Amino acid sequence: MSPPPGASNGHHHHDSHTVASMESGGAAARKRFTWKGPVIVLAFELLESIAFSGVALNLVVYLASVLHGTTAFNAAHVDTWNGTTFIVPVIGAFLADSYWGKYRTILVAIAFYLLGLALLTVSAAVPSLRPATACPMGATCAPATKTQYSVFFAALYLTSVGTGGVKSALLPFGAEQYDGDDADGRPERKQAFFSWFFAAINLGIFIAGTLVSWLQQSVAWALGFGVGAACLLAAALAFVAGTPWYRVQMPAGSPLRDILRVLVAAFRKRRVSLDAAVPLHENDTKADGVGAVGAGQQQQRLARTKGLRCLDKAAAVVKEDDGRDGVAAATSSSAWSLCTVSEVESVKVLVRMLPIWATCVLYAASLGQMTTTFIQQGMAMDTRLGGRFKVPPASLVSAEVVLMLLWVVLHDAAVIPLARRLTGRPGGLTQLQRMGVGRFLVVLALGTAALVERRRLRAAHGGSGPPMSILWQVPQFLLVAGSDVFCGIAQLEFFYGEAPAAMRSICSAFSFLALSLGFYVNSLVVTLVAAVTRRPGWLAPDLNAGHLDYYFWLWTVISVANLLLYVVLAARYTPKQVAVEPMPPHHHRGGGGGSDE
Repeated sequence: MSPPPGASNGHHHHDSHTVASMESGGAAARKRFTWKGPVIVLAFELLESIAFSGVALNLVVYLASVLHGTTAFNAAHVDTWNGTTFIVPVIGAFLADSYWGKYRTILVAIAFYLLGLALLTVSAAVPSLRPATACPMGATCAPATKTQYSVFFAALYLTSVGTGGVKSALLPFGAEQYDGDDADGRPERKQAFFSWFFAAINLGIFIAGTLVSWLQQSVAWALGFGVGAACLLAAALAFVAGTPWYRVQMPAGSPLRDILRVLVAAFRKRRVSLDAAVPLHENDTKADGVGAVGAGQQQQRLARTKGLRCLDKAAAVVKEDDGRDGVAAATSSSAWSLCTVSEVESVKVLVRMLPIWATCVLYAASLGQMTTTFIQQGMAMDTRLGGRFKVPPASLVSAEVVLMLLWVVLHDAAVIPLARRLTGRPGGLTQLQRMGVGRFLVVLALGTAALVERRRLRAAHGGSGPPMSILWQVPQFLLVAGSDVFCGIAQLEFFYGEAPAAMRSICSAFSFLALSLGFYVNSLVVTLVAAVTRRPGWLAPDLNAGHLDYYFWLWTVISVANLLLYVVLAARYTPKQVAVEPMPPHHHRGGGGGSDE
């Protein structure tokens, strides 16, 4: 597949003009900005979110009621599929950054995605591809045949590969539309895009959790899956139709190779003492080709930062003994012996982001209480509203999506403008500050849940009056929604904005990897608590006999510790610094490169 008109062809010419062009995305970045590209990306994400959530939210129900799987079988396969779905974006991001580019990666992923959803719809619609009768929840029924399972899981994992590929590249591709001359000095445009991208994800989840889920369980599963397939087809057609308006930045080779080069070069020169007399190899291109390799040419030119001096040795220009009577010769021009400052700084950025990312894993585990223990707590409360009407405990998760959309509006309409006036920054609060606010709000949410559970237990043990209303859970869901908006949006911006230019897809996929690991951490904590507290334990089958409030307090303590660790790391974090490349006197620099941040 060829890139859209105006995209770079990916060839590497070792002159300063080409370096400047590639830093700004080449010809693609010089295309005039239009809102059509970002709007199509946002519409794509909304429709894709409906399609994916229409499968994910009801997967365990379909396995139980239609394919007649056992509880253990269903849980194991749902966990395996979820794990695969959130690991694939890391692989897709590597391909997008290294070989295919984001545009091509999305197109390839769409093909897998459509095939998977179409096959899923067929498997639910054709009688021979599913058991003849439905199985009531909780009943024991004859399971599906091997052929029926094979077709279903083939469709399911094709869908997983498709959605993983889209998740890996769509967000950074949409953000790239704001890179270029006419976007410089307007960071609020890109910041608003991240907010609305986040809103599109959650609006899609809400629509799938209400309308699509109702169609699947009340009308026909094939119709529900078919609606998802139709949504993705419409998204694909719109994405292809928008090709003429896109800015596309093509990859320049594997960034992992450049990371290894920096580490190897630094190790080879580990005994070199860095002082004022030791020059560092800057980004100017040499005639012998030193520094003109791989993805380093596509990266922004980065300024040297303090800290991690051991890596600076990779860029040190030193003299080596050539073995002839002790005559000193210039250091080897091998790419594995000498790197540029920008290549070294790219590795520094990754090293500095990793501790911040580790706190994202614990944060994701804290948020995981919303879909597990919060629902269990609601099941033990009075769900009646206005007499006969009952609120399903899980419905507050859907209500949380609505609350998140309200928080997005409040975030963009009030919080950010107020922060701009107070701080004087175009973006208001920094990304790290907003991530800190999100982590603080989740502490309040878990503490609120503990207090509500403590009051519920007292009422249950006292035996006087009706049980507590489920509406007491609204404050904790409201706080979780605010936490997710502040931290979720900021994390998307942070991992994209701080990433080296050649690794933006991979770094953007860090959020999905943190979410995946957060589920595993949650499972580990539950297992340890069950083993330590024994029967009936804090998480007793009958919550009135347990202490779910202690469990919430435990997670509050974990979240406080995570918040304190994050504050220390954020205060010590050194952000990426973009250097201004000097203009060679013999070249006219067109386009306008430099930073897009």
